[in-house]
Amino acid sequence: MNLDKKEQSVLLRAARETIVSAASGLNLPQPPTAQGRLSEKRGIFVTLHKIGELRGCIGYVVGIKPLNQAVIDMAFAASQEDPRFPPVKKEEINDIEIEISVLSVPEIVQNPSEITVGKDGLIVKKGFRQGLLLPQVAVEWGWDRETFLSHACMKAGLTPDSWKETGVEIFIFNAQVFSESDG
Repeated sequence: MNLDKKEQSVLLRAARETIVSAASGLNLPQPPTAQGRLSEKRGIFVTLHKIGELRGCIGYVVGIKPLNQAVIDMAFAASQEDPRFPPVKKEEINDIEIEISVLSVPEIVQNPSEITVGKDGLIVKKGFRQGLLLPQVAVEWGWDRETFLSHACMKAGLTPDSWKETGVEIFIFNAQVFSESDG
């Protein structure tokens, strides 16, 4: 159930308007009209790159809000609230490229061999700890399946080989990824 080019464009435009408004101290834009797939509650991540380097990435793993609203919330959060980075400033806006990942519903896997690098994103859970990596991360870094799993564990604050332990849950999901450079 992929978004078409028009729906992608609507979400990218809303994310861009949100980031510009937030960096300029203005009120956030109203969500785009919620029609069709934009009214679906889906997991979504907004990733910001500045001159090719990560500048912010925050999202919802599961759909708690319709996409038309969630994109504004996550664009704001990625640009202003990612604890790894200072808030995006107005003078940075022209160097920021936006990428959006719309997620499928995560499914638990019993065997790590079910994971397809480049297609699946990962969530590793143990107790209250959870680490998520989008599908494109493994490709960008050239990771194999075990390295991908190890990094998801470390993101959860676990040891790299925790994915082999009992009590650790591994989930996979797919993502439709699109960005302003896809134009």
